Amino acid sequence: MSDYFKVAASTGEYAVHIGSNLLKSQLAQSDQQIVLCDDFFASALQAQGSNLICIHATESAKSLDQMEPIIVALRQLGATRKTHILALGGGVVQDIATFVASVYMRGLKWHYLPTTLLGMVDSCIGGKSSINVGPYKNLIGNFYPPDKIYIDLQFINTLSADQRAAGLLEAVKICFAHTGEAFDNYITLQPLTDSSPDVFHQVIRLALATKRWFIEIDEHDHKERLLLNYGHTFGHAIEGACDFLIPHGIAVGMGMLAAIEFARLNHHFEESPTRVAALSTYVRALLSTVTDLPTWTRQIACDELMDRFGSDKKHSSTHYCVIVPDTAGYLTRLMVEKNAGNRALIDLAFRKVCLGNAA
Repeated sequence: MSDYFKVAASTGEYAVHIGSNLLKSQLAQSDQQIVLCDDFFASALQAQGSNLICIHATESAKSLDQMEPIIVALRQLGATRKTHILALGGGVVQDIATFVASVYMRGLKWHYLPTTLLGMVDSCIGGKSSINVGPYKNLIGNFYPPDKIYIDLQFINTLSADQRAAGLLEAVKICFAHTGEAFDNYITLQPLTDSSPDVFHQVIRLALATKRWFIEIDEHDHKERLLLNYGHTFGHAIEGACDFLIPHGIAVGMGMLAAIEFARLNHHFEESPTRVAALSTYVRALLSTVTDLPTWTRQIACDELMDRFGSDKKHSSTHYCVIVPDTAGYLTRLMVEKNAGNRALIDLAFRKVCLGNAA
């Protein structure tokens, strides 16, 4: 079971390979390769003699001040302009690899092998890095896609149900953001955390094909691709307000529901359009499988949510940028004036979702 396609970018096309047992062939590359990996894989890769830089892949690891020791480690391993990096891990490893590969000696080639479902369905293509600075999440970054991406389906077998749910929530967000048939096709598959390998393969292929459309029409986030931030402005605030106890994909799922709730409170629509109702039902069903979610949501500092929401880089000095469904159920970007009334509605939307999941 294998699959292959290319993504067009301003830096040139890059290839995506989907299959099984792809890691072994990538580790057998030349001595010009350095593996940047989640430290979960450290012992196995050390036994194979790989040149390793291991990362404890927590949110704090992708802070700007943590980039220096990784760059120094590359130099100490003898990295030159002919060296290429193999990044092995989830989203944190990818953010770091994208950033470091782009700046080391003005740019190294790199390959990415995502090990989380979230990485497989979403962040592996598009070439974005998101780096934290001080208390500010994803404040800086750049675009620097890998030359090749290898999606090894065997890694899905290693993931917990919560990790699968997180990936599926990002996948459905991508499909919902598109105005074509992607969302209907996704819902027809009815992917759940215990779905078959074939369903997961179809989900990955569908999500990436849909995201490719956004990337190729708007590579640098000026218009259409911005819709893929749906759920993220609310979700990032939820993550931060519980000190990142809630995983990113789960927080995005909650963020999608909070955006829907805000649209309803703001009278953007009175009754949920059919697409929105289908999305809401599916998201709630996935969130209900996350057994620790009630415990996690009780740890959310609700009085911090608005401050964290307000610090998002997508807002202007006078307006919040909020992505919500319109009356037909398709996403639109709203510029909402920063005033007491709108802040109260946003805060209420947060509390309805967060306190509802804490019950």
